[in-house]
Amino acid sequence: MKSQARKATWSGWIGSVLEYYDFFIYATAATLVFPQIFFPSTDPKTAIVASLATYGVGYIARPIGAFMLGHWGDTRGRKYVLLMCMFLMGISTMAVGLLPTYEQVGVLAPALLVLLRLVQGFAVAGEISGASSMILEHAPFGRRGFFASFTLQGVQAGQILAAAVFLPLAHFMPEAQFNSWGWRIPFLLSAVVILAGYLIRRNVHETPAFAQENKRAKAPMVEAVTESWRDMLRVVCMSFMNVIPVVTSIFGAAYAVQAGYGIGFSKDVYLWIPVLGNCLAVLVIPVVGTLADKFGRKPPIIAGALLSGLLSFGYLYAISIHNVPLAIAMSLLMWGVVYQGYNAVFPSFYPELFPTRTRVSAMAISQNLGTLVTAMLPAVFAFVAPPGANDIPLKVGAITFGVTVIAALACMSARETYRIRMEDLGNPDAVPMPREEYQRLRKASAAPVKGRQEAGTAHGVGT
Repeated sequence: MKSQARKATWSGWIGSVLEYYDFFIYATAATLVFPQIFFPSTDPKTAIVASLATYGVGYIARPIGAFMLGHWGDTRGRKYVLLMCMFLMGISTMAVGLLPTYEQVGVLAPALLVLLRLVQGFAVAGEISGASSMILEHAPFGRRGFFASFTLQGVQAGQILAAAVFLPLAHFMPEAQFNSWGWRIPFLLSAVVILAGYLIRRNVHETPAFAQENKRAKAPMVEAVTESWRDMLRVVCMSFMNVIPVVTSIFGAAYAVQAGYGIGFSKDVYLWIPVLGNCLAVLVIPVVGTLADKFGRKPPIIAGALLSGLLSFGYLYAISIHNVPLAIAMSLLMWGVVYQGYNAVFPSFYPELFPTRTRVSAMAISQNLGTLVTAMLPAVFAFVAPPGANDIPLKVGAITFGVTVIAALACMSARETYRIRMEDLGNPDAVPMPREEYQRLRKASAAPVKGRQEAGTAHGVGT
């Protein structure tokens, strides 16, 4: 089990790094350069809103991708769907780096940009649910939260890599050259995603839970909605927590650097804010995953939701007063620490709410429906608080906090899952293992390999 768990975790981690590198270089470019390149320069306000809307367009394709990729993940296997996600994301991201600009081809430029963004959204829809399910189903008993948290640690590392590629380009290149061709370099480097993704994931074994499933669903989405619609609705609402990275990395970036808002942060300075927050998050995530195995999934999610929502007021206020050190400090606290209470735990909590035969489909469609709602928020923020508006931090912060309250309430209504045996996951009537027995077996899972194998075999964890 040790070898399989580590191999699956490494595959999920590096796959998330590579896939979300692609996804977030688009997010970075959409805030920093796309308004000037793919849209008319005569109206900066409209260009900002339109560019942020193209970021949200990628989320429109997510429910479609979640339906198809989730279906394949539950019928053909977790490995199959993860390879498919990798190829689609890598090719579409490379193509963005080859697009002509608005000056060259007019409205065809933003049209092609939207098309490729739709492909990106389709591809990423199956990544988190597929990787989380694969890691969860390989993980030793009592350590599912810790191992599954590496899925999101990979996502944060991918964001660090995306910003790290942009930082030297934005800093050392003249702005004219960066806007002309320098921004294309990170997108073209996605060729590495295709090769690395294939080499890493081709040798990953299918999970024991999927391989041993006797009642494999023919229409997993139909079964998921029929049997688990309440938990799917909870996941939709909990996924509204994506509002925090939207405020940090998307609207916050536009608010800080776009000329229309008049804040005046330099692009290379602002890029350090999400980089530092994500660096801290990489360290915090496995710690929170371990705590979720010890104390449960719900407490860190609820606390992370409410506190990060409140901190959004301070983060936006720091930007509004041109205080770079304070903005960095608020980002580190809100994004790097508090938000990880949710971010580190949902990769184990979401799939634990659903049975093996519909796990990928149920998690994929419900999570992506929730993130679809939050993906529209940058454009909403830019409309409610456009350049020149008063009380921008108060308006955007109030919307953000209201959304996180909804996520917290959804989590409160869910059942706790951390002491449920693997074969009983997804059963609303499953009886949790007694706390004392659970803690004993959890300690055994950290013992030498022989002890972990015996504990896993005895309690429904495949080896």
